[in-house]
Amino acid sequence: MILSKFIDELPIPSILQPLWKDRFYTYYEVNMTEFKQSLHSELNDTTVWGYEGRYPGPTIKVESGEKVFIKWINNLPEKHLLPVDCTVHGAHTDVPEVRTVVHIHGASVEWESDGYPEAWFTKGFQQVGPHFTKQVYQYDNYMRAVTLWYHDHALGITRLNVYAGLAGFYLLSDHHERLLNLPTGKYDIPLIIQDKSFNIDGSLYYPKQPRKPVPNLETSVIPEFFGDKILVNGKVYPYLKVEPRKYRFRLLNGSNTRFYRIKLDSGQLMYQIATDGGLMQHPIGVKEIMLSPAERADMIIDFTNLEGKNMIMTNDAPTPFPTGEPVDENTSTVMQFRVTLPLATIDTSVIPAHMMPFPKINEQSASKIRYLSLKEKKDQYNRSIMLLDDKHWDAPITENPKLGQTEIWYLINLTNDSHPIHLHLIDFQILDRRDFDVEKYKREKIIHYTGPAIPPERQERGWKDTVRANPNQITRIILKFGTYTGLYVWHCHILEHEDYEMMRPYMVIR
Repeated sequence: MILSKFIDELPIPSILQPLWKDRFYTYYEVNMTEFKQSLHSELNDTTVWGYEGRYPGPTIKVESGEKVFIKWINNLPEKHLLPVDCTVHGAHTDVPEVRTVVHIHGASVEWESDGYPEAWFTKGFQQVGPHFTKQVYQYDNYMRAVTLWYHDHALGITRLNVYAGLAGFYLLSDHHERLLNLPTGKYDIPLIIQDKSFNIDGSLYYPKQPRKPVPNLETSVIPEFFGDKILVNGKVYPYLKVEPRKYRFRLLNGSNTRFYRIKLDSGQLMYQIATDGGLMQHPIGVKEIMLSPAERADMIIDFTNLEGKNMIMTNDAPTPFPTGEPVDENTSTVMQFRVTLPLATIDTSVIPAHMMPFPKINEQSASKIRYLSLKEKKDQYNRSIMLLDDKHWDAPITENPKLGQTEIWYLINLTNDSHPIHLHLIDFQILDRRDFDVEKYKREKIIHYTGPAIPPERQERGWKDTVRANPNQITRIILKFGTYTGLYVWHCHILEHEDYEMMRPYMVIR
């Protein structure tokens, strides 16, 4: 199916208004429902799931240190919109088919409000998971200014719930960020980039089986999912009319599996000002930006003196990344910018020379080193199953960092794909990546490096909550565990991997 490009305007998610706000706390209620929405004007309206009747959900804007309470309410149907595989952990026939639990990705939050995958609940809270804690979540927002996002995290069906539309932005601001005089208001635009496929009637397509069907199973989890159309903020190939001035764009890869290598066809620089964890020390001018699933990057694009020009945001990342199939005419296009609006006011915003100190964590301060493998095996149906440290989700917890303790994790990738590894609760810093002898490690469990340590890329030199662990490399990250104790998870953010079984719980203890 071929859809025309740049015939629909980019939607900007609205700002969610609280039900109550005073100097002590802010309270929201957020409903999850099924509804129809136009994702492209040449398609019939598509049935999707979303928060507050919108896909993507409304943007939640809060202040650093603001105490926020959110009641997440499941009003979804009892039957799933997409095919559920009941052989996947947490999605067996003894649990409801539709379950939800919301995780604010990148938030430092007490564990009861983190969206633990088994803390799911059904419509009207009629049924709850084994780790259900409470109906109203508390977010203290003890974080710097940062671009976060919220999405579903229910065990075994995260890939389906997010693909159906359960995702939105959660933005923190602070006084320091405002003093920098960055583009703001209508010139500060979040962009969630996703890929989807459609049936001829406009409905979402998600496969029931891998390319090679699994015998004796009507529905099977697939090893990865790549849609053949690119959407931004819920529209396929949209355009955005801009003024000839600077804009801030908060880029988020919200796809299940697809990586994006973003460029502008004009060849001009984009100025990256933030990573997953907030503002960088200095802006950097880049011609391309690499985003694995769940990674974010805030960019400033300067359209000054470009009146009447159009430019296209493109993608050329192969699938699977990094050595898979190249993009085609459908997946190489993200969106278009049209510099056609008159300048409303003089642009006084700046790209500051210095933004935020970035004190590096000293390796010598680490009191624990962990060696953790990323491994592919075969299950009883001869399907690929991805494991962390060669352990399944329900194996006993083996990562028990102490509150305030600094650790170094060696992520030893024994697979052919790059995996975006995400830790809940904390931000970390990337130390380096290094090539090693994969086969020797598989045989003898001995690390034999075959090249020098490679420092993190310029775009990664800031606080991170998601890191690309590349094939044939060991990726080292350094982490200090705080602010809370309790039960959290770390996992691959390729959602098909996370759902089967590339996710592990960890416990922060005193």
